[in-house]
Amino acid sequence: MILDLPLKKFFVSKKGQDTNFKSLIKSISWRIVGTIDTMVISYFVTGQLVMAISIGSVEVVTKIFLYYLHERVWENATRTTKKHEQEAELVRS
Repeated sequence: MILDLPLKKFFVSKKGQDTNFKSLIKSISWRIVGTIDTMVISYFVTGQLVMAISIGSVEVVTKIFLYYLHERVWENATRTTKKHEQEAELVRS
């Protein structure tokens, strides 16, 4: 609780949107989970631990990058929608 406010500035911008840093951290943590899943599935399919680790090692790098891009696209898409909603609200006032 004490660290809540100091840490929040790293994850949420002044406008209340997710920061690039938060998207990066989410990308990395999700990839850890996803890579473990890929390795387990690869092991069950191939029966070879080395092959499973190789597959997981390759996909972790590409999917961190792809998820980060995906996250930023969604953040920009929702920001645009919120901007239009705010403009419409000002017009109605």
